[in-house]
Amino acid sequence: MQAEIEAPTRPRQNGAKAGDVPRTIRLSARDNVAIVVNAFGLPAGTVFPDGLELVEFVPQGHKVALADIPEGGEVRRYGEVVGIATQAIPRGAWVEESRVATPVAPALDALEMATRVPAPLPPLEGYTFEGYRNPDGSVGTKNILAISISVQCVAGTLDVAIRRIKKELLPRYPNVDDVVGLTHAYGCGVAINAPEAVVPIRTLQSLAQNPNFGGEVMVVGLGCEKLVSERLLPDNGAAGDGVVRLQDERHHGFSAMIDSILAMAEARLEVLNRRTRETCPASELVVGLQCGGSDAFSGVTANPALGFAADLLVRCGATVMFSEVTEVRDAIHLLTPRAKSPEVAEALIREMAWYDAYLAKGEADRRANPSPGNKKGGLNNIVEKALGSVAKSGTSAISGVLAPGERVREKGLIFAATPASDFVCGTLQLASGITLQVFSTGRGTPYGLAQAPVIKVATWTELAERWSDLIDLDAGRIATGEATIEEVGWELFHLILDVASGRKRPWSDQWGLFNDLTLFNPAPIT
Repeated sequence: MQAEIEAPTRPRQNGAKAGDVPRTIRLSARDNVAIVVNAFGLPAGTVFPDGLELVEFVPQGHKVALADIPEGGEVRRYGEVVGIATQAIPRGAWVEESRVATPVAPALDALEMATRVPAPLPPLEGYTFEGYRNPDGSVGTKNILAISISVQCVAGTLDVAIRRIKKELLPRYPNVDDVVGLTHAYGCGVAINAPEAVVPIRTLQSLAQNPNFGGEVMVVGLGCEKLVSERLLPDNGAAGDGVVRLQDERHHGFSAMIDSILAMAEARLEVLNRRTRETCPASELVVGLQCGGSDAFSGVTANPALGFAADLLVRCGATVMFSEVTEVRDAIHLLTPRAKSPEVAEALIREMAWYDAYLAKGEADRRANPSPGNKKGGLNNIVEKALGSVAKSGTSAISGVLAPGERVREKGLIFAATPASDFVCGTLQLASGITLQVFSTGRGTPYGLAQAPVIKVATWTELAERWSDLIDLDAGRIATGEATIEEVGWELFHLILDVASGRKRPWSDQWGLFNDLTLFNPAPIT
């Protein structure tokens, strides 16, 4: 959806900054609110080109009423109802959080299913990247030795071993990018056979097989844990040994344990070192889309640009994942009609219903999602946040749905069900098979993943300038009219190909800013 910018679409040529001109952005002719673009907001008495006059100060990114909204009246943004006025809001007033109630979520039993399936967009041919092809046909964007653990008890030991591997072994294998531990807080003291334990176990199994790890799976276990180490190997370890158990009798002391880990790691480093980049079609990419520290600009600038780039990738035959159930739930009525089949629509509904029940068990609901930073950035509630979040999905048909931790096996646009937490979502997308992630942010975050490159996209230019050595792409130019959604989308698409090829390194990789993996475990802890 192209925004309507209430000011000239290009910066003035007299030397004044675009931000000096009073500006709002309205997203649909049906909207009765718009967001203020100008840095630091605008004071009472500000008059816009269309005659709108502010009756009070409105902060940057926050909504101003374009018409009188009565108490109980609908507040509309994105052409959708994003709130119910709890008091009369006059034209020109700040549509502040306390003045808006959260509307009821769409009923899951009354949704359209595969009724408006988008026609395939024209294919894009000839786009390639330099990737690492694996024996199973998948292609990685990095060449990493990943070492799993079966239980948290051994995490400290693995940390010691990895420090030695990086110091003593890795310099001898220059084609290997890194050695990372797939550590977690699971494995014992848990209800291992509870129905919902399938989520963390499946996640760990899938993580080890991410294409960036080259198929060289290795597990460090203790020996007495509930999660048996072999369960984390392909085919439950049927192909041969890939486990170091610290309790094995052959280990006489801590040094022997470390030596065993180093010996197994070196055998795998020798294999990985033979991997080299080769030219691969863009159809082999698996790209994850995520947002964090969202603000009112997220659904106007960065996320629509991500959506445009997602459409380009789908046109190339690639796989693109979007996620975050609570940031989809209130926009689900816009997605189920786009499912390629009733079965895909039903799978979307299944994941929404499962998460509704999960939240209800904790005596919570989706209204708990927006953070204080989201609200400070102009998002009143989860409805407004969700409508901006799903802009990342572009316009393609949704071709598949993954439960948490499932590996992707289809091309096209995929919904991978995850919580909205940045680090939990990132962990689950890695398990599902992403080899690169694009992350949009309005409030700013140093988030990153050691296991896959993360491209950071700012929703507004002030953030991109202030965090110039953390943000990889500025989408705020869309808000000021300096660039279009399509132009930034193409720029992002080419940046994805460059990062996937190793020609460019995102800032999180340059600084080594990496979040810990965080499992989603809805099962009981005993």
